[in-house]
Amino acid sequence: GLSRHCQQVLAIPFKRYERGPVEFLTSEETSALLNAPDARTWLGRRDQLLLQVAVQTGLRNSELTKLRREDVQFGAGAHVRCLGKGRKARCTPLRSEVAVRLSQWLAEQPPDPATPVFPTASGAAMSPDALQRLVARHLKTAGKTCPSLRKKRVTPHTLRHTTAMDLLQRGVDITVIALWLGHESIETTQIY
Repeated sequence: GLSRHCQQVLAIPFKRYERGPVEFLTSEETSALLNAPDARTWLGRRDQLLLQVAVQTGLRNSELTKLRREDVQFGAGAHVRCLGKGRKARCTPLRSEVAVRLSQWLAEQPPDPATPVFPTASGAAMSPDALQRLVARHLKTAGKTCPSLRKKRVTPHTLRHTTAMDLLQRGVDITVIALWLGHESIETTQIY
């Protein structure tokens, strides 16, 4: 009777209800974040490009940090390739202005195909934690010029939601967005 009912209720995954509205950045907030890094320095240029690629592609934190030179294709149909969750490969288109900046950046990096696209100062792949800190650091700077950012909890995942919202607002079909983000099912995408 009752205890069986309690067990069933307790077995319901709690997360589903805790989920508040999905945080994403407005175009004004996105601009402020992209302008936060100091583009006169090597690290600042790396960070700015990383944030730009994150917002435009919607790659997951681990997908961004694992991105290697050989995963980026330029020319007609420029895109990045990545292995997502469940080792599923997918291609994500790059907008032409992002592709141009990325090719200029890679021209200055070691030519080895396995070179990380966004390396640390020592040339190693960045850790997902380092990416979290990078986003938090630039968010703080961006909050000085864009006060609405101070009220938001922004993580690398927020940038992924920002991509989805941008695609939705451009009229891209939800099934295409699911493919773009590498979602297993459209249900995941429907939280937007």
